[in-house]
Amino acid sequence: MVWRIVILLALLGASVLLGVWWQRRQGVVRLRDAQPAAAVDWSARGIVLGDHRTFVQFSSEFCSPCRHTARVLDEVVAARTDVTHREMDVDEHHDLVRTFGILRTPTVLVLDPAGREVARMSGSVSRAHALEALDVPAGSVA
Repeated sequence: MVWRIVILLALLGASVLLGVWWQRRQGVVRLRDAQPAAAVDWSARGIVLGDHRTFVQFSSEFCSPCRHTARVLDEVVAARTDVTHREMDVDEHHDLVRTFGILRTPTVLVLDPAGREVARMSGSVSRAHALEALDVPAGSVA
């Protein structure tokens, strides 16, 4: 009986640690890795790049964190004229999902004026994280 309680407590502890880890990863800005950026003609997809940064948000229809993230990014864009925000449905853009390795929604790519990915955020994005992503220097590498 004691072993069952010990196992139960260990599983409970592991679950709590996993939940805390997952929560801390939500919306965190991750710099683009050293691999070459994917060549994408963004203008052919109807995306006009901002003078400073562009948020390209990959969403799905039934994703409630996607709606929250879209509202946050729209607020940031409303305050800055050199930044744009576009949403792309993952069901309609399977090629980009594969190209950029999108594993969950929402995922937000942060593009420089040339259309290269400089950072990304996955999960529900806060205003602080969005503003942090705007300040990532071009050419930064994680």
